Amino acid sequence: MDVPSTMIWCVNGSRIQVALVLCAALGWATLPAHAQAHLEKPLAGPRATVLQITPLYVQASLTSQRIDKVQIGREMVVAEKSGDWYRVYANTDIQEVESGPDQPMVGSDSTPPPVSGWVQMKGVVEETTPNGDQIIMGAAANEEALASDPRGPVNAAQSARLLYRRVAEMFPKSPLAPEAAWRAADIQWQLAKADNASLPSSREQNPDMRLQIDETELRNVIKTYPRTRWAALADFDLLDNKLCGSWQGTTKCPEREAELYERYADEYPNGPKTARALYEAVYRMGVLTNMFQAKGKKKAADAAHQHAHELLAHMQAKFGDSEFTWRAGALVYKLDENIPVYGIDLQ
Repeated sequence: MDVPSTMIWCVNGSRIQVALVLCAALGWATLPAHAQAHLEKPLAGPRATVLQITPLYVQASLTSQRIDKVQIGREMVVAEKSGDWYRVYANTDIQEVESGPDQPMVGSDSTPPPVSGWVQMKGVVEETTPNGDQIIMGAAANEEALASDPRGPVNAAQSARLLYRRVAEMFPKSPLAPEAAWRAADIQWQLAKADNASLPSSREQNPDMRLQIDETELRNVIKTYPRTRWAALADFDLLDNKLCGSWQGTTKCPEREAELYERYADEYPNGPKTARALYEAVYRMGVLTNMFQAKGKKKAADAAHQHAHELLAHMQAKFGDSEFTWRAGALVYKLDENIPVYGIDLQ
């Protein structure tokens, strides 16, 4: 359903919760008299979101005209309360478009204009709601779990992402905020990564020759929570933009990628992804061993094999109980037994 022009407002600022102003230059004089009567500067109020798809009405009545639906996790500001109803300024189904690079969590000046209307109180969580951060975080985790279920709602991943963003934005001082910010950014990243994988350019050897995943949200996590586990998680995701789409049987890609992973491990020696990064480096050393052997470069093959052993020894000393250490051990054992870990058929 098209949103009536009387319900559209212009935003002065980067987020919906900042002061909203009238856009007189965009057509005040052309609006009908009844519409002009509704053009008022909305009052400041608490930010909020919804945990279920919620109809937005012109008036505080189920019999009044529906304007739109507020989707799960969308951003709202509560301007007025009347009984069991809230008058809100909400990002609705047309806001926060998911098909392109998403708006950054902070620092954006291009937030779409919110829609004004009334919603029922049930299912609305405000920033003043007791334990509101925990409630929204739990709802987000539930949506994320549904996203992994083939029988779950189609938009569950997006709902989870938006709910996580609400936690970080509405409750920035909550101990849950860093985890929420990371999860929101990671979901956005993984969805975009899956989309890009379907493009022909995804097989380009040079990462600069393919469509890059938008890094804004992940970099905001690193900037907001520097030198934390969440920054380490975000930085690991960012490596995807630097990897080759296809090695095409050449050694330069696994050499470069092994260096990237080792550099990451040096930067985050105790990070939550460090064992994984070291395993990826070990695997690429195994690949290089086989590639150099196939090219008759014994000295280079032996050097790669030896470096795989060195990386494994480091992993066993520092991450002995990690699954990635066990996997690296099995991979190095294959190299020792002269069992290939890479071949043309594995590209």
